[in-house]
Amino acid sequence: MNGFVKRRDRPVPGSIPHVLDMFRAEVRFYREIAPVVGVRVPACLHSDITPDGTLLVLEDLSAWRAGADPVAYAHLLSGLHQRWAERAAHHWPWLRRAGAAADLVGDLFDQTWPAVTARRDLTDTVRTLGRQLFGRVASVGRGLASAGPVTLIHGDASMANIRTGPAGELALLDWEDVSAAAGVADLAWLLLSSVDPAQWTDVTAAYGPAAQLAAAMPAAAVQAVLSLADTVEGSADARGWVDRLEAAERLLVG
Repeated sequence: MNGFVKRRDRPVPGSIPHVLDMFRAEVRFYREIAPVVGVRVPACLHSDITPDGTLLVLEDLSAWRAGADPVAYAHLLSGLHQRWAERAAHHWPWLRRAGAAADLVGDLFDQTWPAVTARRDLTDTVRTLGRQLFGRVASVGRGLASAGPVTLIHGDASMANIRTGPAGELALLDWEDVSAAAGVADLAWLLLSSVDPAQWTDVTAAYGPAAQLAAAMPAAAVQAVLSLADTVEGSADARGWVDRLEAAERLLVG
């Protein structure tokens, strides 16, 4: 088969991918949602779900530039969220909801935090944020349900999951975390995962009304701390996560 081949084995029972049904959800996205989603995504050449796992053969966009202008990215997300506000859950009732697997994510955070807080590259501001999240992650995840109108969200709107074409066209990749939730969840993760804090104001303005952004930021901060845990202490990647987590804390305290 030509194209980009993405195979996923059946997830381990009880794992986060299993509980969220991430791999089959992505196949269903390409079969049911991609044809009408209204944003550019890789064309699906073949899909399969078997007892052993999933298979996708997608249009190969590896020649496109990785990443995108964050302002343009925010504008694209805003259009997606406006298009499917109050409609996505009705059209595709199988989409996961805000707070899915919150208990599992909470357990992972609480197991990970002691090693993170001991890092020498962590700032006092980030330690304070992490302490506030410790033991509360499950309730934080479920709190996303009140962060705005439910719409179709990508679920992992980072720079790693977008490409820019030769003519400036943007394409969103990797839909394993597709969900029905508040759109500001995508905006919060875009900011925390990928945008220099100096650009947060411009990117948020490009997205449009985001009054509930602070309500979505704690859940994004949980994922950011878990991502920080996987970096080398003192590395450029680590410093980026710390800087963005500090910006998140400043947003939360007003």
